[in-house]
Amino acid sequence: MLADKSGSVETISSTPAEGIRIAGLTKSFKVSGGVVRAVRSIDVTIPPGQTLALLGPNGAGKSTTIDMMLGLSTPDAGSVSVLGRTPQEAVDAGLVSAMLQAGALIRDVTVRELIGMVAALYPRPMAVGDVLELVGIADLGQRRTQKLSGGQTQRVRLAVALVADPQLLILDEPTVAMDVEGRHGFWAAMRAFAARGRTIIFATHYLEEADDNADRIVLMAHGSIVADGAPTEIKARVGRRTIRATLPDVAPERLQELPGVAAVTRHGETVSLVCDDSDVAIRALLAAYPLAHHIEIAGADLEQAFLELTGDEDIPVGEAVA
Repeated sequence: MLADKSGSVETISSTPAEGIRIAGLTKSFKVSGGVVRAVRSIDVTIPPGQTLALLGPNGAGKSTTIDMMLGLSTPDAGSVSVLGRTPQEAVDAGLVSAMLQAGALIRDVTVRELIGMVAALYPRPMAVGDVLELVGIADLGQRRTQKLSGGQTQRVRLAVALVADPQLLILDEPTVAMDVEGRHGFWAAMRAFAARGRTIIFATHYLEEADDNADRIVLMAHGSIVADGAPTEIKARVGRRTIRATLPDVAPERLQELPGVAAVTRHGETVSLVCDDSDVAIRALLAAYPLAHHIEIAGADLEQAFLELTGDEDIPVGEAVA
């Protein structure tokens, strides 16, 4: 329950009827060298309860899009609706939390004190102890914030975002500075949070995180959306397959002459053949080199799809993208 300024009481359901709707969203910046067209009329609808990865190379427009979803930046054109409200209304109601790239923790307080201070700002926060357990930092509750490692600081920043118990959680490069164990624990916490019907949007440069944890990927390049779908659908957009085999003493140049093969690399005795037509290529490989063994054929991974779908395109003279 949440009381508005008029004194009436508003009921907020545990799962909102509306998600996020972005229509014709556009944002440009004037710079000394011309105009930065950061976001170019994008359209996205995100239903409640979905975990979405926003991917793209540096300068794709991801952070600018996130800023407009949070009401931190005003679009030049288009609109953003967050849980049936304007971004600012959703944030003011405590429905949205974010963990952005920049930001430092208040010094000279313990982790538990900091989370408790933030919890007091929201109408229906999670219990501090529950948040610490969820994020896996219960043992850090009495540690002062300036005594945390980089990875621990990131997890405390996540706890700060989660204590509001938001319907929408937005994360911008959340696992930077975390080691492998920390990243594993972070995504375990995110899956537990998502299981409560919450919506999560995250931007990351760790493509395996998107592949493993996202229900859906929106791939941006040069301010536009170039692909949108489940991770399997994004990877299927790239038709090439890779054949890996143990085959010593054969030059890559000879293998690249095989029909259906687009590129070849060698690592020790193992060769990797990127194929336009893997069926044709595997037949040709075995016919020409019957001693090839330990053969594997794999579809494109997310990194290959990312590189192919976000490849450079012509940008109008006098423009840049951020």
